Amino acid sequence: MTMTGNARTPLLSVENLSVSFGPGHTPLAAVQDLSFDLFAGETLAIVGESGSGKSVTALSILRLIEREGGRLDKGRIAFRLDDDSVVDLAASSEAQLQRIRGNSISMIFQEPMTSLNPVLRIGDQICETLIHHKQLSPSQALREARDLLDRVRLSDPGRRLSQYPHELSGGMRQRVMIAMTLACSPRLLIADEPTTALDVTIQAGILDLIRELQQSSGTAVVFITHDMGVVAEIADRVVVMRQGRMIETADTGMLFRQPRADYTRQLLNAVPKLGSGAPVYAAPRSTAGEEARRREEGRAAETVLEVNNLVTRFPIHKGMLKRLVARVHAVEDVSFTLRAGETLGLVGESGSGKSTIGRSVLKLVEPESGRILFAGKDLMPLSRRHMRPMRRDLQMIFQDPYASLNPRMSVAELVTEPLIIHTALNARERRDMAVELLARVRLPAASIDRFPHQFSGGQRQRICIARALSSKPRIIVADEAVSALDVSVQAEVIDLMQELQREDGIAYLFISHDIAVIEKMSHRVAVLDQGRIVEIGATDDVLQRPRHDYTRQLLDAVPVADPSRRRERASAAQIERKTPIRPVDYRPVASEYLSVGADHLVLAQ
Repeated sequence: MTMTGNARTPLLSVENLSVSFGPGHTPLAAVQDLSFDLFAGETLAIVGESGSGKSVTALSILRLIEREGGRLDKGRIAFRLDDDSVVDLAASSEAQLQRIRGNSISMIFQEPMTSLNPVLRIGDQICETLIHHKQLSPSQALREARDLLDRVRLSDPGRRLSQYPHELSGGMRQRVMIAMTLACSPRLLIADEPTTALDVTIQAGILDLIRELQQSSGTAVVFITHDMGVVAEIADRVVVMRQGRMIETADTGMLFRQPRADYTRQLLNAVPKLGSGAPVYAAPRSTAGEEARRREEGRAAETVLEVNNLVTRFPIHKGMLKRLVARVHAVEDVSFTLRAGETLGLVGESGSGKSTIGRSVLKLVEPESGRILFAGKDLMPLSRRHMRPMRRDLQMIFQDPYASLNPRMSVAELVTEPLIIHTALNARERRDMAVELLARVRLPAASIDRFPHQFSGGQRQRICIARALSSKPRIIVADEAVSALDVSVQAEVIDLMQELQREDGIAYLFISHDIAVIEKMSHRVAVLDQGRIVEIGATDDVLQRPRHDYTRQLLDAVPVADPSRRRERASAAQIERKTPIRPVDYRPVASEYLSVGADHLVLAQ
């Protein structure tokens, strides 16, 4: 794509933009008098807390905000087209906007599961864009779609084309969304939390893709994120927003070196920094009677979960007769223990088996073999009915907050749902508990009767955390529990989870792709690759003295929240592509571990 205008003429100019929600006599101002310019080939990051107006700004540029119940009260959104003419998107017709959306301007949405059509295959959804905007034939579009999935490092791109969104992990779905937005090489790419669900190696590859697109076609990027490491890595300029207003704007280097606003300093101080050290484990207090009983049972006083040789596989069927042709070896020969009051972090690439381990431990997916001992009781032979009373002590915070919240239930009903199942509390007591839980995850009591669609992504995740805490469980499997939260709220939620851990002795199986968050939260860490633990040990040992090549690769890809340390990354194409799919007759070798320190094990390479 050739840029025909002056290089210093803005590609996008937003002037005095104001957006509100609600009836005209009592509007809720979401964005107020926002102005900024964006030039070809430039990356502008918009940062701020959840609810600050970042996503509203993005949706307003494409005039999608009306579909969310918002309205543009005033302002001008000037966009320069291919022929160098300027159009005001705020005043454009729907027909003109349809020609621009997905072609000249593309958007990566925050929640891929709500953006992808659940009844259409991945290939059909990508081909639709290519056929409509690039006038490709169906066969050409299919080949292009496969190449796009390959560019975003999705394993087995040919097979992914025939799959549905629910068959992919959160990180895989996000990469599909990114592939769709890159399809037409847009002049302007709006990226709303595009790397939130991605592990660091995939994130590095996506940032490389965006840079490549900018270099080859002059694409400008509006990058909305709460990850200040990503901001430092990719942004040329930064706009800091709070409560719908611009608080500060500056070049990235200047903003990180000398932030002028107190709020900006608070954001930067809240960023988890890799190398800051892991928490120190302290066993929770227990009664003398409980300790005596556990000694009599012959098990360690602090061990609440023991997983031995866990195997979870998923069959792949093909043809009219649904013949078994292969298996996905999602979890392969995994063993670990978890003590009361301890956090074990699971980290690895998307598709490495992190979430499947969490679901297998809770019997939400049925493992093929192995042992899962909770408080000395083997969960493997238990039926769904016999598992139900165990679930009060075993809770989960799911990766996708929107998909895990019933859209027809109010916050009060959602947060107290476990209490209805597992306790005899009456409606008044449950509502009081809901108010208390919302306060602890920093949501106002006034929001108790609202519904999930009325919250931002980060606020929905906090609702999920409050719900998991309501039954006072002994173990919580937290699957990307803080990935949707901005850095200041993320720090507060981590502090809250650690406080509850100290008070109640809760054990966490903490799943995350953010290694800095893993370090801040976890006493021990297990690194996963293709369903196997490749390295496990004390967090400081594994992250500061990694012994496995894959662990080193993950650490090398972590973005640093310091623009002066911005570096050229290795090409994503040079990172080995892996797949967990194996033939039906495949017999995996047993895992052998080498001891390289106190409780520090590494898979023999």
